[in-house]
Amino acid sequence: MSLLDGLAPTAARTLPVILLLDTSGSMREDNKIDVLNDAVTEMIDELAEVDAGHGYITISILTFGGSSAQAIVEHTPVGEVEFSSLTARGKTPLGDGFRLARSIIEDKDALPSRAYRPTIALVSDGLPTDHNWAEELDALLASDRGQKSTKFALAVGADADRDMLARFSGSQVHTADQATEIRRFLQFVTNTVTNVTLTAFDTVEDDADSAASIVRLQGDDAF
Repeated sequence: MSLLDGLAPTAARTLPVILLLDTSGSMREDNKIDVLNDAVTEMIDELAEVDAGHGYITISILTFGGSSAQAIVEHTPVGEVEFSSLTARGKTPLGDGFRLARSIIEDKDALPSRAYRPTIALVSDGLPTDHNWAEELDALLASDRGQKSTKFALAVGADADRDMLARFSGSQVHTADQATEIRRFLQFVTNTVTNVTLTAFDTVEDDADSAASIVRLQGDDAF
């Protein structure tokens, strides 16, 4: 039995989770793309177990690699996500990723006003290669829902642009010196979302490590 089983479906407020993932060619090094695939799979499985078919947690998976960003999954209940392993290739079009993330969270049909504020988790191991990335980042951060989103960022390896990632998250940048530490970051995001989901319905106590994120996500003025 899920902790959410006693809830009436009509009371649902979805909690959107957006993964913005680097799939550029450099992610092939040191098995980073393989670790990322495993970590995303684990995240989906764990959140699906928490959600238990209620459809409260939704997932969007956006990748940036090659010449553009693309949405692999959009606003899908976590229990219905069919995730296929990502492949790494080409450049790092993160500006296009920021553009796509803004489009996803500003979609008022897919993401209604009663939804909780989105959680956006960005993983990157390098520098943006598109010329307009700063403009697109500013547009995301200045957008109505972009301002209100809870944002986490992971810098993988020494080549990751930590200053850019700090601008995105507005706070601390998580770091992964080894590819295996990608899993730790997505586990942190998973734990945060889990605690938000359960705390929203008074089923568990707040986790101190993610209390600030929970407060931001649970605001009645979400949008």
